[in-house]
Amino acid sequence: MAVIRFTDRPFFRNPWVEFEKMRRDMENMMRGIIAEGSGSAAEVFPPLTISEDNNMIYVRAEVPGITPDKLDISVEGDTLFIRGERKECEAKPNTSYHRREIECGSFSRAVTLPTKVSFEKISAKAENGILTITLPKAPEVKPRRITVNVG
Repeated sequence: MAVIRFTDRPFFRNPWVEFEKMRRDMENMMRGIIAEGSGSAAEVFPPLTISEDNNMIYVRAEVPGITPDKLDISVEGDTLFIRGERKECEAKPNTSYHRREIECGSFSRAVTLPTKVSFEKISAKAENGILTITLPKAPEVKPRRITVNVG
């Protein structure tokens, strides 16, 4: 039996190391793309909650500091659009900001609705920075009870 000294041992390359390196490189690349402004989940404004019951679809949006006259809400086909503008955060001269997370300017959000709605009865209300849009479902998509006749 031949004796192999520790320093003479052939070099063993773990093939999984290269896959791990590629995974890390892809993660870093994606982090860079998101940082350039393509939009991460934290940057989507306004944040929304969409829910429904048998008769209605409810869309709640956080719009703090935005007056109702600066909001434009419309439904086109099966898409709900919420557009608006926030102007009240101008930089003050001779002020040093430590953190500035409240964005200003125009925003637009489009959401595909889960079902058809009746356009005539849509309502919207803003209260305490929460915009609530109530969209009644179209009659043809509401659940119907069918009775079974015997005989």
